[in-house]
Amino acid sequence: MLTYSFSDIGPDSLYEYLYKCIKNDILAGTLSPGDRLPSKRSFAKHLNISTITIENAYAQLLAEGYIYSIPKKGYYAADIAAGAIPSPAAPAPKPVTEQKEETYFADFTSSQTHPDTFPFSIWAKLMREVIGSRSPDLMKNSPSGGIFPLRKAIAVHLKEFRGMDVQPEQIIVGAGTEYLYGLLIQLLGHGKVYGVEDPGYQKISAIYRSNHVACRHVPMDKHGICIGRLEELGADIVHISPSHHFPTGIVTPISRRYELLGWAASSGSRYIIEDDYDCEFRFMGKPIPSLQSIDVMEKVIYMNTFTKTLASTIRISYMVLPGRLMKRFHETMGFYSCTVSNFEQYTLAQFLECGHFERHINRMRNFYHGQRDLLLGYLKSSPLSPHITIMEEDAGLHFLMCVDTSLPDKAILQKAKSLGLRLTSLSQYYYREEDTAVPGTAEPGGEASGHRAMEHIFIMNYSSIHPDHMEEAIARLCQVFGAA
Repeated sequence: MLTYSFSDIGPDSLYEYLYKCIKNDILAGTLSPGDRLPSKRSFAKHLNISTITIENAYAQLLAEGYIYSIPKKGYYAADIAAGAIPSPAAPAPKPVTEQKEETYFADFTSSQTHPDTFPFSIWAKLMREVIGSRSPDLMKNSPSGGIFPLRKAIAVHLKEFRGMDVQPEQIIVGAGTEYLYGLLIQLLGHGKVYGVEDPGYQKISAIYRSNHVACRHVPMDKHGICIGRLEELGADIVHISPSHHFPTGIVTPISRRYELLGWAASSGSRYIIEDDYDCEFRFMGKPIPSLQSIDVMEKVIYMNTFTKTLASTIRISYMVLPGRLMKRFHETMGFYSCTVSNFEQYTLAQFLECGHFERHINRMRNFYHGQRDLLLGYLKSSPLSPHITIMEEDAGLHFLMCVDTSLPDKAILQKAKSLGLRLTSLSQYYYREEDTAVPGTAEPGGEASGHRAMEHIFIMNYSSIHPDHMEEAIARLCQVFGAA
């Protein structure tokens, strides 16, 4: 008769302990395949425990396949064909420490929203209203493109703010533009050649490469992406930011925009992805009209996000598909679930419909205008002033600062880091293959020259710099260049 001691069973219940004891005997070979286990009544009497405990232990062993039963005969040890595999000794648990992010006194690369600027009270009020009035809708599965009220509110906003006449059905909502890029690759095809701006936002090309599609880096001149090189590189799809290019700040003029539309119209497989990531923040004149608003051939896929206007942690973005692609999306990809929760979608829809978004944009435009002027004021009054040139400061949340220095960019960035400043240089945004510039890359205002000609130009993003830190940040910047 099997005998086990129940004097020290630890945190296990009686049946769990008995289950483990019998399982270990089967794995160790103490109980051979076909050996009959004691009957429940006799086993319970022998171990001085209840029959229910034996039943529960046998039921668990039976469910996992360690034993089998024959009606009216009893329970038997199963044949564990693979044999008992000795468990490796468990390593001593290591203390889990939270991974700390690098912190800086002033981060001129970050586009994170300052906590004081987010409309927490309004957002919380709207969420409570949505939960109270929309509770049945919150439990319904969202359509693949997002809930209709949000897509309708976005369409109204685009009409009023960007002059775009689009239907809610054309709008696809997703959790961030990175996710939407992946959807577009599936929609347009993995066999296409995708062209990206050089210099440009490097994450875009990284996403295309991670999706295993051909990605070509297309040089820019002072008017934007070079059409001739698009043709030479055989691009089918081009991904651009014509209203405010990152990082150069170039605004593509109307003549080049029509050239781009002509390039796309010359082939049925060509499309333009227009990334309008920070169109709301232009400090001089009216917002630049979108490329989509002048497209009559349905060749432009418009993309925008609420991460710049609301907060970088609110991962809600959207794209506007031309009619043909919209139909293809719903026919071939309509099975996808929307990746934004209904709670957030209905709250954002209310935020747009009630006029809160427009008022918030006006506040943020004033706030960022003040941030920019404060930073420029400290730069102008600093010892650096005679040695710098400021460029492209009238739009977006960054400007370019060209410094008259002989120090290489790498040394400048390292020195800045040692002083608690985080900087990026324009030369870092050019595509390099084995640290060699792609032939034909062009500077914003001149002829093709390669990324090395772009040294000593720095991208100054001021959106997340606390106003109280700006004066000290510029003082430290002076130390970086030895101008203090």
